[in-house]
Amino acid sequence: MYIEDTIAAISTPQGEGGIGIVRVSGSLAEAIGLRLFRFCTGAAFASHFLHYGAVVAPDDDAVLDEAMAVLMRAPRSYTREDVLELHCHGGMLVVERVLTAVLACGARLAEPGEFSRRAFVNGRIDLVQAEAVMDVIAAKTEASLALAQRQRAGALSERIETIRRALTRSLAFVEASIDFPEDDIGETDTVALRSGVSDALDDIGGLLAGFDEGRILREGISVLIVGKPNAGKSSLLNRLLKENRAIVTHVPGTTRDIIEETVNLGGLAVRLLDTAGIRHTDDVVEREGINRALGKIPLADLVLFVLDSARPFSDEDRLILDAVQGKTTIVVLNKSDLPPVIDLPPTVGEMPRVALSAGTGTGIDDLREAIRTTFLHGSALDSREFVAISRVRHRDALASARSALHRFLSGLGEGRELETLAIDLRDALSAVGQVTGETTTDDILDVVFSSFCIGK
Repeated sequence: MYIEDTIAAISTPQGEGGIGIVRVSGSLAEAIGLRLFRFCTGAAFASHFLHYGAVVAPDDDAVLDEAMAVLMRAPRSYTREDVLELHCHGGMLVVERVLTAVLACGARLAEPGEFSRRAFVNGRIDLVQAEAVMDVIAAKTEASLALAQRQRAGALSERIETIRRALTRSLAFVEASIDFPEDDIGETDTVALRSGVSDALDDIGGLLAGFDEGRILREGISVLIVGKPNAGKSSLLNRLLKENRAIVTHVPGTTRDIIEETVNLGGLAVRLLDTAGIRHTDDVVEREGINRALGKIPLADLVLFVLDSARPFSDEDRLILDAVQGKTTIVVLNKSDLPPVIDLPPTVGEMPRVALSAGTGTGIDDLREAIRTTFLHGSALDSREFVAISRVRHRDALASARSALHRFLSGLGEGRELETLAIDLRDALSAVGQVTGETTTDDILDVVFSSFCIGK
C-alpha cells in the first residue's frame, strides 16, 4: 500500500492565500512532474532544487497556473519516497485544478495523515515524532510549540529508547539463563537484575509523573469564571483578555449566555468561559444561562470563584460555594480598590485566594501566575527543557509497562520460574514499544493518523 502507489493532496489550508501547495509522494512523483510541469529553463528536475515554470493540463497542455516545482528524490524526503511539490497561486480553484491534473496522471488522493504514515512506515520518524508533527501545527503557545518541537526532534523518543535498551538487556540475561539452566541466577545476578529494572521503573515513573503537565501544555485548560451578578466576572474576563470582549454594566444579569475566549497565560493556553451571574431569578432566559453556568462547573479544569469583597458574603455566594466543592478553585476577591466588607466562611478560607481589582488591573498578574502554577510545576515551568508524554496513548502504554515490571520484581523476589519472569519483561517491552510504534497494530495507527489533516 505504501510502496506501490502514489498519493497526492493539497498541503496548504483551504481558502485564499499567497501560495497553494500540492504534494505528491510515491514512485510516480517524478513522472507526474515531468508530464505536468513546463520548465522555464531546462527540461529535467534537479533534486531539492526549486524550479520556475508552469503547470499544464495533462490532456491538452493548457496552462493551469504559473508555478514553482521541487522534486525531492528518495530517500532524502519526508516520506523517504520521491516527493514532488507544486507551488501555485493560493486560490482554491487554482489549487484544486492542479490536484485534479495530478490525479489524472495516476496518483490517488491521500488519506488523512498518509504522508506522515508513510514517513513512519519507511522509518523516517517514529510514532511519537509523527504525533509531534500535528502538535507543532496545532500549537497555540510558545510553551506547547517548544514541547512539540522537542518531541519531533526525538527528545522523548530518546528517553523511551533508554528504557527499552535497559529492559532488553535484562530480558537477554533472563533468556540466557533459561537456555543455560546450569548457570543459575545467583545473588549478585539478582541484585543486578533488580537494579536495572528499578532504574527503568524510575524512568517510566518520571514520564508518567509529567503526563498531566505535558497534556496541559499540549491541550491547554478550561477556566470557568463564576460568581453572583455584578461581582465583576465580565470585567475580569476583559482584563485577562486585555480587550473589551464582554459587556460590562451595573445592571444585574447582563451576561446571559456563556462567553468563551482563549488567551495565552505565560505559555499556557487557557480557554476562559464567562458565565451568567448565579442568583435566584424568575427571568426564564437568565435562568437558562444560570443553569448552563452551573452545568459547566464539573467540566472545567479550574474555577475562578469571583467574590465582591466590598459586599457581605451572601446566600448567592453560598450557592456557588456549594457548587464548586471538590473542584480545583481559586477564590478571586475582586474590587480590592474598595474598603473590604466581606467576611469569608471557613471553607472559602481554605481555598487559594487572589485579591485584585478588575477595574484598575491591580493584582491581575498575580492571578495569571496563580492559574499557571496551579497546573505547571518544576521543570514544566521552564518549557525550554521540559520533556514529557502528552497523550493518553503514551500514558496507558507506560502504565502497562510499569505494571509488568512490578510483577517482574515481585516474581524475582519470590523466586518464580524464569519463564514467567521473561514473560513479564516481554510484556513491558511490548508496552514501551507502543509509545514509539515499534510494537503496534494497524488499528492503533489508523486512530493516530486519522486525526491528521489530509496533506500532512
